[in-house]
Amino acid sequence: MTSASDLAQRRLSYPATTMAVWAPSLAAVYGDRPAVIDGDRVLTYNDLDARSAQFAGVLHEAGVRARDVVLLHLGNCVEFHIAYYGALRVGAAVTLVNPLQPEPGLRRQIEETSAAAAVTGSAQADTLFRAASGTSIRLIAVVSDEAVTAPGAVRFGDALEGRPQTFEPVVTSPDDIAHIAYTGGTTGISKGVRVLHRNVVGNVTQMCAWRAGHQLVADVDGRISLEPIGDLKIAGAVPGQGSTIVVSPLFHAHALINTSFLLACGLTQVLAGRFDPARMLELIERYEAGYITGSPAMWHALATHPDVETRDLSTVRVVSSGAAPIDHVTLGNLERAFPNARIAEGYGLTEGTCVVTAMPLVVDSEYRLGSVGLPVFDTELEIRSQIDPTVVLPDGELGELWIRGPQVTDGYLGHPEITAEQYVDGWLATGDIAYRDADGFVYIADRAKDMLIYKGYNVYPRELEEILVTHPKVSTAAVVGREAGAIGQEPVAFVVPVDGEKPAAEELKAYVAEQVLPYKKIREVVVVDALPTSAAGKILKTDLRSRLTVS
Repeated sequence: MTSASDLAQRRLSYPATTMAVWAPSLAAVYGDRPAVIDGDRVLTYNDLDARSAQFAGVLHEAGVRARDVVLLHLGNCVEFHIAYYGALRVGAAVTLVNPLQPEPGLRRQIEETSAAAAVTGSAQADTLFRAASGTSIRLIAVVSDEAVTAPGAVRFGDALEGRPQTFEPVVTSPDDIAHIAYTGGTTGISKGVRVLHRNVVGNVTQMCAWRAGHQLVADVDGRISLEPIGDLKIAGAVPGQGSTIVVSPLFHAHALINTSFLLACGLTQVLAGRFDPARMLELIERYEAGYITGSPAMWHALATHPDVETRDLSTVRVVSSGAAPIDHVTLGNLERAFPNARIAEGYGLTEGTCVVTAMPLVVDSEYRLGSVGLPVFDTELEIRSQIDPTVVLPDGELGELWIRGPQVTDGYLGHPEITAEQYVDGWLATGDIAYRDADGFVYIADRAKDMLIYKGYNVYPRELEEILVTHPKVSTAAVVGREAGAIGQEPVAFVVPVDGEKPAAEELKAYVAEQVLPYKKIREVVVVDALPTSAAGKILKTDLRSRLTVS
């Protein structure tokens, strides 16, 4: 049986296929098993195959061809899955956008990607109509219960009606673009990342093996299926059994790649809508969820909700946390809320498709508190000096994390200079500060751009945040730097108190000061009702820094 320490030595084979085959492949394996549940609507794997074929036909009739781009301007819904797999099936790439994106940013994404078609929802359709006016978009499909009258727009359901339910996937190359995935823009302008088909297939293959113990394989026609890896005993997802509750937005890489992985494993996707901890706990119990994913902000609210005491959560085998580091207080709460689950914290980024490292789920493996796990299969990792990136640092030393593997993407759309800086000889500079222990487990200290320099010393906000959340009056916290002239940057903490508590700023500053070196002390505490977060659950530190600038 493979141990956690043996995982780094194992090599996988990667199917030379594209995401165009996903829907018909999975229908052949799982048939009438529910693939997606959205309220009262149930989409089986056969339905997903048929509907995505119909939408591929819609796009083809509108002139969309291989290597064109289809923009998905949708929240989580059945139609998202149909449109996503339908667009890939016709050979197009997809670019995803937050449906709340204001018009200027939406138009910029349309122009940068030269999108040929778009899918939107009724609530945000007018914004898209304005943004798309005069651009390359020639078809807009609107998910709506009402008639659609805008020029060039059709109602999504009407467009599918009566069409053939078969459409042979268009053959493109694994080196063609599957996604133009925009970075979150939490530390600067959002950029489009060129994610190739081989990146997506590669990362999904890695996840199927790492978290389900199965190998993704393809037949002579490129259709995919799963085969068990006999000596790899994983306490994770069980193919063909159970469900997952989807709260994270599908337009974000973390949720989207997880969905393709879990659909490949035959797990039913239950769309939960806007996150509500009581509703999510009810859905976990009703659908006997075995695998759930989310961000630390979500886990904090879920694990401390009073309904945890009354719901049957025993079916949950894996709680996967991504998008941001999880603090150890929340980690302990999760272990108590889901006693039969493994907490699978991991690390990834858009430029790495999705997952780069993850906590191993092999039977009897130990959990390393504070670690984001080991590099997943076929992923090389180096910790390099921030001053001289040609210098690789030894275990235990902090430096910038560089990665190489099948999930490393093809660079930024329209930004050759930035691509050349971050993508070097097959390696990707992640911009994250990390270290590795003697056993190869990775620990993320902070974002390189979040690190502060105070009187010549490096100060990592993550360390201060970890201390703040252990205070009994603090629920969550974020630390950012404030410009302080010649001495550099001072740490300022934004703190959300526990309900009913009113922590004093001096009390919290003293609490941190007792546990850190003098140069790391918090200089100011700002008590807020909530921390601003992106749709993916990342704390928007740019927003917090702007508040300091204003004040």
